[in-house]
Amino acid sequence: MANAGTTSLTLRLTSTLDACGVDTVAMESTGVYWIPLFELLESRGFKVFLVNTRHVKNVSGRKSDVLDCQWLQQLMTCGLLRGAFRPTGAVCVLRSLWRQRGMLLRS
Repeated sequence: MANAGTTSLTLRLTSTLDACGVDTVAMESTGVYWIPLFELLESRGFKVFLVNTRHVKNVSGRKSDVLDCQWLQQLMTCGLLRGAFRPTGAVCVLRSLWRQRGMLLRS
């Protein structure tokens, strides 16, 4: 059930971004949690910048998700972000299968 709720929330997010006229999204890659959102945004026509967190964490001070989000938005607005390397669809599928195989072997 949590998965269905997350999917519904993600679909609403993409609809809201589209309704607000957003065409570019910057997001950090954390684990594998970013992959479904990235793929959905990209399939809906958004230009998605997958950002390497090491390149944007050079600011000292208090850290929070809200501050990180605002910092990404500021860097994006100033044109200071570069998207990280994202392989082609076939390679992404192969990586996903390889990850799944590794998890099955460990369990």
